[in-house]
Amino acid sequence: MRQDDGRESENIEDRRGMGRGFGRRGFPGGGLGMAAAAVIALLLGVDPRVVLNTVGQLSSLAPPQANGPVQSSPEEERLKKFMSVVLADTEDTWGAIFQQLGRRYEDPKLVLFSGQVQSACGFAQAAMGPFYCPGDHKLYLDMSFFNDLSARYNAPGDFAQAYVVAHEVGHHVQNLLGIANQVQAAQQRASEIQGKQLQVRMELQADCFAGVWANKANQFRNILEPGDLEEALSAASGVGDDRLQKQSQGYVVPESFTHGSSEQRMRWFTIGAKTGDLKQCDTFQTKNL
Repeated sequence: MRQDDGRESENIEDRRGMGRGFGRRGFPGGGLGMAAAAVIALLLGVDPRVVLNTVGQLSSLAPPQANGPVQSSPEEERLKKFMSVVLADTEDTWGAIFQQLGRRYEDPKLVLFSGQVQSACGFAQAAMGPFYCPGDHKLYLDMSFFNDLSARYNAPGDFAQAYVVAHEVGHHVQNLLGIANQVQAAQQRASEIQGKQLQVRMELQADCFAGVWANKANQFRNILEPGDLEEALSAASGVGDDRLQKQSQGYVVPESFTHGSSEQRMRWFTIGAKTGDLKQCDTFQTKNL
């Protein structure tokens, strides 16, 4: 991804170094309780935000957090700057798209954390991966996730990292457009299986929105380099529900999907990247995911 002249966003909130009083192992109940709960939730097909909300109610039981200086390596500083450039590009791109729609885009904040973090959606640990919280309009990311993205999910490269941010920004766009509230209301009326199906469509639309960003940003600022889209597709494939379930339990349960299969995630990112058209990202009306 070309970033030589890219501006850096001012909407970065660096919380690394906070919460070291109990670190990764300090969730009330002892040991790796939160990480285990997150893994179990994923295996059972539960929306991780359910875990976040539940743990958020218990977070007051945690010991006081201790703040400390951020111990940042040169590589982490490089990555932080890159995240800032990517976030700025999403701000510029979605700002222009919303202007064309006659609306105003509200920039989200990107919270960088290490180990665990408190959000308006509750308490979370890095094991849950990056997430967006509609309650505070913030994206949450432990940069160590990118090590897993490369090593475990075979998705190295800077544009694979950019895709992760763009996907979470896609959820922010859904929130601003009122889609998130509509889906939440529909899920409250739906059965458990129907609720998960709606969640899958929500995630696939965020993938499509990430593709729209890539398309428009390249039109506006020529950001793409050879191989960038392939890196994003590798990331989309690597975090597909079928692949994650196969790795963790040896078999796949489509009824428990919450994010979509690898093929679906790649397909919808590609639709957005090829068309650059929000109207093509209506995953809720199509019968062919």
